[in-house]
Amino acid sequence: MSLIQGETGAWEVVIGLEVHAQAVSNSKLFSGASTTFGAEPNTHVSLVDAAFPGMLPVINKVCVEQAVKTGLGLDAQINLVSIFDRKNYFYADLPAGYQISQYLRPVVGKGQLTIDMADGTSRTIGITRLHLEQDAGKSLHDQHPTQTYIDLNRSGVALMEIVSEPDMRSAEEAGAYVKKLRSILRYLGTCDGNMEEGSLRCDCNVSVRKPGGKLGTRCEIKNVNSIKFVIAAIEYEARRQIQVIEEGGTIKQETRLYDSHRGTTRPMRSKEEAHDYRYFPDPDLLPLELDPAWVENLKKSLPELPDAKKARFVADYKLSPYDAGVLIEEQASADYFEAVAKGRDAKLACNWVMGDLFGALNKAGLDISNSPVSAKGLGELLDLMSDNTISGRIAKDVFAAMVETRKGASAIVEEKGLRQVTDTGAIEAAVDAVLAKEPEKIAEYRSGKDKLFGFFVGQVMKATGGKANPAQVNELLKKKLAP
Repeated sequence: MSLIQGETGAWEVVIGLEVHAQAVSNSKLFSGASTTFGAEPNTHVSLVDAAFPGMLPVINKVCVEQAVKTGLGLDAQINLVSIFDRKNYFYADLPAGYQISQYLRPVVGKGQLTIDMADGTSRTIGITRLHLEQDAGKSLHDQHPTQTYIDLNRSGVALMEIVSEPDMRSAEEAGAYVKKLRSILRYLGTCDGNMEEGSLRCDCNVSVRKPGGKLGTRCEIKNVNSIKFVIAAIEYEARRQIQVIEEGGTIKQETRLYDSHRGTTRPMRSKEEAHDYRYFPDPDLLPLELDPAWVENLKKSLPELPDAKKARFVADYKLSPYDAGVLIEEQASADYFEAVAKGRDAKLACNWVMGDLFGALNKAGLDISNSPVSAKGLGELLDLMSDNTISGRIAKDVFAAMVETRKGASAIVEEKGLRQVTDTGAIEAAVDAVLAKEPEKIAEYRSGKDKLFGFFVGQVMKATGGKANPAQVNELLKKKLAP
């Protein structure tokens, strides 16, 4: 259990998350308007989205499919009958004055998600439900000095709201939860997980209590749009609540916003209860009934998900759980690794992908889908090392050239004349030349200074431009340096 120390002793933080994931779909939940990001304001708005009188919503089957697939990926109960409700509240960017959502009978019920922590431990976090709802529009406060503009392009976009149980006990666990959930959604292809574009947003419910005590009053931090900010917002809010209580105050149940520039949360409004929204079944939408055979077919079509892939990488490739966890975080990275490892030393492939490749991508600000070195190209480089065409040290230089030029490994080796020298006569001549220059160091080595062996190896490699076969260099030096 992770505890926070206050003036009056240890405190436990209790966290539940509500993640709003935009379902991948070309059109909105109840209309045919486009969901493409970045369009000019109010250009992707149908009469349904704008809540014109007499307009009737029509459910988008693709959005329902994405919700069910996500539920299956979270090992959750799929409800064959669910109800759409009207959630009534007023915002300027909510034209109808209500949001079509689900409440008592959502499409997906209880599920679970396993998070992996940095210390190697794992925890299972309960999922309360997943329900479908339409997004609101967006208020733009920076377009005019005295007026607020409204963009309804997001109005009606399908959201899957994934609600966790209050099972998390640290900001780090909350960050791991969002990271794992995002990974699962991307594997499933049900949400692109792009937090910068708003297609994955998180509401953080935070309260504090003395360890094992009754639950405290919670505050909800709305619309946090990065994993880094989720962690920072929860850490600040927990300490704020502890300070308020220790100074004799009480926590008010309220909605707060996270200010990423100041690293603080601030009040937004008092927190509504369910009855404030006056939920009732939407009279324009019939109950949503799913065919069990259709659900079963979706289940059979699911891809291998992160936990299963991680277990396979550990079992089949003999990778450590940590290495496997890093590689499977993104499906593209896992696929890349498998393509490199096929028929080769898996640990060597892992080291090159996680070390040299990831390092080069981070430096260039690229993701693996835009890698200048393909999986086939990296595999070719490893093959050149395996058949002793080049040494491991030369391979590093070849890889750097591959990143810079996007050329193949063999072409670079031939172009630069980097083939490893394996001719015993040539290597022996280089060894003899080095030893002839160092009679004093030879005497020191033979008198017991064994560490000088590395010096001799380095001098021979330097003399051959790094192209001498290291194993042959070692063998010849041991033979010639023997007393």
